[in-house]
Amino acid sequence: MEAVLEQVEQLPALLAGASSALVRDWDSLTLDRALEWAQYFQHVHDRFRTRPRLREVLGRRLRRAQSNPPIGFPHLGRCPQLLGLALLENRALAPTACRCLLHRLLQLPGREAGPEPHSLALLARRKAASRLLALPSVPPRPPADVEPQLQAEAQLLLGRLREEGQEAEPAGESAGPPRWLSAVLEQLPMSRAFEVVAAALLEQGSGADRAGDWDLAGNSLEGNWASAVGDKCVAGPLLSWLLGNKERFSAFCLFLPGSLLASLAGYYSQLSRPYLDLLTGCGSHLLYDPLQGRWVVSCPDKAVLSWEQLRERFTCLCQGSDVLKGQTQAALKLLKAQDGDFQVCGLSVWTDLLMEVEECLRKDAEY
Repeated sequence: MEAVLEQVEQLPALLAGASSALVRDWDSLTLDRALEWAQYFQHVHDRFRTRPRLREVLGRRLRRAQSNPPIGFPHLGRCPQLLGLALLENRALAPTACRCLLHRLLQLPGREAGPEPHSLALLARRKAASRLLALPSVPPRPPADVEPQLQAEAQLLLGRLREEGQEAEPAGESAGPPRWLSAVLEQLPMSRAFEVVAAALLEQGSGADRAGDWDLAGNSLEGNWASAVGDKCVAGPLLSWLLGNKERFSAFCLFLPGSLLASLAGYYSQLSRPYLDLLTGCGSHLLYDPLQGRWVVSCPDKAVLSWEQLRERFTCLCQGSDVLKGQTQAALKLLKAQDGDFQVCGLSVWTDLLMEVEECLRKDAEY
């Protein structure tokens, strides 16, 4: 076993070398040896994936390398894909070795056949699609056309989480956020990371009861990314990433539109209560200005929602499912009662919000 551990410890060096200028001197024989090592690491993964203790030992040995991003046991199973993609993206790779690599990509191993192949070709196609969508076109595309790229990024994230879930299921591991998730999302601008996570959660949550996809604006998109893997394996890590950091969750809720957050709260009960608590906190920072005849933010330098934004978000929640509507109205009524149970405007922000939301719901019912 010690010999296996010493060999596995070389995985970070193999991947780092594939991304470096050293590949300039690689010939077809060197490339073949690298791919054979990658297949060996994949074999080690397949052999020990259902043995939790040995998985942990191998994972600890890999983490000793302190690579960036961190490498763990699941990377062994994807080593051929990771190595191939690193080489495909490395412009220093010699033309002869590059042609050899492309030839190897076309020779898919028999073990990768199946409804969900973990093939190098599949990952290469996804990576290429994401990169192509990011390329500028002539003339420039209007902003509305960036949504397909967001959908592609969300689907890549879902695919990776499903693979992680399938590997974790035999070992009975939890659905907490894997180490790589934060590293990947932190490479994006925070606003983009929030959009990708929201799109992935929306895709996963709506997969059970829809025939098509939906983008962040609520527009129908073709295709269906629903999977047989349970929500726990896919949505669980994303929810843990969001809810595990209060400041991150607050920024997530303040950045995204109310209609999208209401949809997410309808799909995931874990989000509805913290989201309502955040809206309650924002409402506590509003004061009534009699000169303007409206509610204003008492601390302009604090990141909170305005009266108009708060009203819109509570309204979106009440326009959701019956459960979400009932939960939101109950929360508003409780806050109104705790604040004095006033029946006139301008004395309690919760009275005014409840009246506005109920009026909006009445108008919607009339139409």
